Amino acid sequence: MIGDLASSLDGKDIRISGWVATRRDHGGLIFLDIRDKTGVVQITCNPKQNKQAWEVAETLRDEFVVTVSGIVRMRPTEMVNDALGELGKIEIEVTDIRLESASQALPFVLGDETVNEDMRLTYRFLDLRTAKMQNMLRVRGEFIQEVRTFMIGHGFTEVQTPILANSSPEGARDFLVPSRLHPGTFYALPQAPQQYKQLLMVGGLDKYFQIAPCFRDEDPRADRHAGDFYQIDVEMSFIEQEDVLQLGEELMKHLSDFSGKKLKDETFPRFTWKEAMNKFGVDKPDIRYDFFITDITDTAKKSGFNVFAKSEVVHVLRAEGGAVFTRSQIDELTELAKAHGLGGLAYAKVTADGVDSPITKFVGEDAFAEIVKASGAQSGDMLFFGAGEWLPVCKALGDVRKASAHMLGVLDNEALNNQLAWCWVIDFPMYEKNTETGEIDFSHNPFSMPQGGMEALENTNPEDIVAYQYDLVVNGYEISSGAIRNHKIDTLYKAFAIAGYSKEETDAKFGGMIRAFSYGAPPHGGFAPGIDRLLMVLMDVPSIRDIYAFPKNGRGQDMMMASPAPVDTKLLRDLHIKLDVEE
Repeated sequence: MIGDLASSLDGKDIRISGWVATRRDHGGLIFLDIRDKTGVVQITCNPKQNKQAWEVAETLRDEFVVTVSGIVRMRPTEMVNDALGELGKIEIEVTDIRLESASQALPFVLGDETVNEDMRLTYRFLDLRTAKMQNMLRVRGEFIQEVRTFMIGHGFTEVQTPILANSSPEGARDFLVPSRLHPGTFYALPQAPQQYKQLLMVGGLDKYFQIAPCFRDEDPRADRHAGDFYQIDVEMSFIEQEDVLQLGEELMKHLSDFSGKKLKDETFPRFTWKEAMNKFGVDKPDIRYDFFITDITDTAKKSGFNVFAKSEVVHVLRAEGGAVFTRSQIDELTELAKAHGLGGLAYAKVTADGVDSPITKFVGEDAFAEIVKASGAQSGDMLFFGAGEWLPVCKALGDVRKASAHMLGVLDNEALNNQLAWCWVIDFPMYEKNTETGEIDFSHNPFSMPQGGMEALENTNPEDIVAYQYDLVVNGYEISSGAIRNHKIDTLYKAFAIAGYSKEETDAKFGGMIRAFSYGAPPHGGFAPGIDRLLMVLMDVPSIRDIYAFPKNGRGQDMMMASPAPVDTKLLRDLHIKLDVEE
């Protein structure tokens, strides 16, 4: 490999293979930079020393594939290329060149970051030749190997679960696979190996893990790949929530070494879901910066301001240094709040002389003094007020918190940008009300154990039931979800009944699991960190698509392989499918 070459090989005969990175003709002498995945080295072709090799070199162009034989020579001191490190000290004096294959003219310059993404993905095989993408492939491979080493070292067994599975209520649309042998029936590609890993626990495998492919028909975004993704799927028996959190923390500390970044906290802070929503306005908070939200409902209602008095809650966000916001920036933040149903976004600039706000005359100076004290605001800060129902207020100020920090360039600070701020969010609600139908539905994993068990399910308002569910978050990204599972049959039936499933429907969908539980199920739980999103954060990649060798674009299309695509009519007939779509 080119990367194995060194000055210690001076005078040695060697042979290398790779791609022509550049070709330079200097009045007879031809210089070629040859590249493989390990590096780039210069070769020299002198017609006086080897005319046959020189004639081949004359025909070569960028990205031609060649095998070169030659002698390692030290470069003159003034010709050393420090940018190439050890390889910049040497060159190869050619004795033979064999052309392996030619290349057409490239559709774009390799490594040009301005190239349209669809163009890059259409020619992904070219894009992968760049040092950036080669490094990604290498790091990803090393990362997965490190996961396996860690998990096996902690007594876990890797098991591959089925890809052709059944539909499961995981919160997203399934990808369906029609059955040829059983007309009218479908497999579903697994959104997660949820049921299978629980069945492994029933089967007596007390520590399971898998580098698991998962499939969800969701709209892609910067941190969510279209269609498929990979997770470190983990499940354990005879454990409690604390055991899972400790294992997850140890694993993430170990894998954080891939980033070169520093941990903000050696012990990951924990927030209940309600605490996270109240303090940060989101259940995946970026805790690298403060910008805390404070509940000022009592003080605000006493102020006499009618808007505050009629609201369920009033919260205030402290945007540190935000007094510099322009009118247009405040308007932009106000639109974010309105998107969550708030009537507007009242604000107040904190100055050395007091508070400057359009609502001072309604709230009063005494009430503002209490609010400033409660929020911890200092001169130069901006306060933003959210008033209305609790959850919309939390979410609105959460969006304003993130956007205002971005506007103020908070994370342009190198020290903050080089931090990994991990935290746990625990005690998620078991159920939520569907905003469209008004019916109760699972808010997260339907197989989670409710805190309080059957008694909680029978005697508590469903929206107040808390589950043994937890999320692992870093720098504002949800990296993992997990839960202690509901392994008791009667509790499982009751949990699904609250979400509107009859016993018959539950049996039809999850009969295999329920039958297994009737033969003795251990208490168990686990979690599943997303490999792609975690690597995106660790490697500082702006789009999750650059963590995949062959990603789909932002519309869920594989530009290189032209999928999805129509299929042959005969195949559809074999699958008993008729299409009813507009041309």
